[in-house]
Amino acid sequence: MNGTQAYLEHVAIWVKDIQWHIRFFEDVLGMTMREVDGTPQAPRQYWTLGGLQFIHAPQHDEPEGRLAHLGVMCEDLDAALVAAQAYGVREMPQGPNWLRLPDGLAIELIQAKPASCVAQALKINPRTEA
Repeated sequence: MNGTQAYLEHVAIWVKDIQWHIRFFEDVLGMTMREVDGTPQAPRQYWTLGGLQFIHAPQHDEPEGRLAHLGVMCEDLDAALVAAQAYGVREMPQGPNWLRLPDGLAIELIQAKPASCVAQALKINPRTEA
């Protein structure tokens, strides 16, 4: 393995009605606010405990293409970036840890702190009982 171990930390999607999505995921699945860009009353972006990021995009009318990016926690961000270079990915304007894959998918690589939390997250098997 040349890169690093990692796990998916969040999925970012564009939504027309951000308040509806906030209410739905909180009321139905208990996914409360982790972070907000703007105010809770008028958020531009909203992150839930549980791995969702909503980006307010009231103009978005397309039936597809709602995925903005995948946020991936890395135990060694630098190693992951070096390994990614061999795959012909492009750096995005947001910074060197934002990569555009050849098919258009955007990923945000994030350094896990502490790095050991990646190994802990990967030990979780969601298909088995505790």
